[in-house]
Amino acid sequence: MTDATNPEVDSANSARTCVRPAEVALLASVFVVAACGLVYELAAGALASVLLGDSILQFSTVIGTYLFAMGVGSYLSRFFERQLVAHFLRIELLVGLVGGLMPAALFALHTLAPPSFRFALYLLVLAVGVLVGLEIPLVMGILKRHFRDRYAFKDLVSQVLTFDYLGALAVAVAFPLVLVPQLGLIRTGVFFGLLNAAVALWALWLFRGELRHLKSHTVACFATVATLGVAFLSADRVTTWAEDKFYGDHIVYSETSPYQRVIVTASKAGVRLFLNGNLQFSSRDEYRYHEALVHLAMSAHGAPKHVLILGGGDGMAAREVLKYPSVEDVTLVELDPHMTRLFSQEPMLTQLNADSLRSPKMRIVNADAFSWLEQNARHFDVIVVDFPDPTNFSIGKLYTTSFYQLVDEHLSAGGFAVVQTTSPLIARKSYWTVAATLEAIGLTTAPYHAHVPSFGEWGFILASRRPFQLPRTLPDGLRFLNVAGLPSLFDFPPDMSRVAAEPNRLSNQVLVQTFEQEWGKVH
Repeated sequence: MTDATNPEVDSANSARTCVRPAEVALLASVFVVAACGLVYELAAGALASVLLGDSILQFSTVIGTYLFAMGVGSYLSRFFERQLVAHFLRIELLVGLVGGLMPAALFALHTLAPPSFRFALYLLVLAVGVLVGLEIPLVMGILKRHFRDRYAFKDLVSQVLTFDYLGALAVAVAFPLVLVPQLGLIRTGVFFGLLNAAVALWALWLFRGELRHLKSHTVACFATVATLGVAFLSADRVTTWAEDKFYGDHIVYSETSPYQRVIVTASKAGVRLFLNGNLQFSSRDEYRYHEALVHLAMSAHGAPKHVLILGGGDGMAAREVLKYPSVEDVTLVELDPHMTRLFSQEPMLTQLNADSLRSPKMRIVNADAFSWLEQNARHFDVIVVDFPDPTNFSIGKLYTTSFYQLVDEHLSAGGFAVVQTTSPLIARKSYWTVAATLEAIGLTTAPYHAHVPSFGEWGFILASRRPFQLPRTLPDGLRFLNVAGLPSLFDFPPDMSRVAAEPNRLSNQVLVQTFEQEWGKVH
């Protein structure tokens, strides 16, 4: 008798081809738990980057810790031999609570007890990683016990890992593009905690017949959902409370873009802008910074017509550039459209930048400065480089010989570039590293500094292919600079004088490491 007419073989084939609802539910839960696990990992890394700086270091250590913890969880799964569904249900509830509330807890802890933040971060990452490491082995065990007629071991592993990787892929794409911009870190964490709780409820319903303590599990599920539901509805309040405590002033604007957390505060002392927790300007003294940044290069040129501003999405540098009647056009390249939109539409902020971003002479380009320079061939009389400090490798690339070579290629004959370069007092070696980097590509540098109360002593460097000479005139109406005081800006006392430093290159990024070491001493 052939297999085609064998009733037993037909029955086995039928079992393998008939898809059961419980099986679909379990495989779908693999997709969900993989997505949730990756979200918690990304949220922890993002929070650590925002609050501690140096995104590559933070993401690397968080991911390494998380993967190690998952390995521990996978190892521990061998001790779960009975009541697999009950164990899986409890673990889903724990993952939902611990992982879902982790961003809110870390945010609050950083506000209330900053010294303990780092310890709590890795403790929570370890806890979530161990729990997530237990999930997949338990699901595989449940599938193996309940659907042994459908899967050989290799098919079981293939199915589970396929859904696991698909879930991770979906979240990896959605996290920076949709989830964080739309929900924020806290609400994103809680939302995926609710998804973990939903998987637990799913398991409760599917396997209610074999759970010993059905009532207790039911109460635990609904209590978890209720807790996370309240947290989801309260996420904005938690964020506002934590940020109000952290920044000290009333927050008038807060938004998380795909690139950074943007906070604007207001008080009797003035308006302040923070990016990823770092102060960018205070309205009470920003004029000192921006006048020092812009006017020496502009006035030294004489009659600049075409000006390029890299960074400076707040429009303050543009405000100073537009004080020169000779200027015909200004191109501003700012990565984050949220910044240029905010500072061109919000009345309180457009008053500060004199509505510079809506000037008919302005052309705003929202793009990565490095890529934009590579793709454009236009030359400029003055290039103002106004980036945040090199706190991580993504920003550090904008302080390298490769980047400054591109800047040099876009300078017109006799043009000047000026770069903001952190504090020569607090980060002395970092400051002179930038000078060495500019000089490494053949530019002549003129380092100088100015006192900005919100930042302390702050540094700038002029760079060009011709020697710099002090300008003999400046625009009318400046509040800080005057011609008589210019020579003092170029005088460096012994504690800020030049020290040996190697150029910052894409291949080594020594500046980021030096910057972290020097500024870390004052925090």
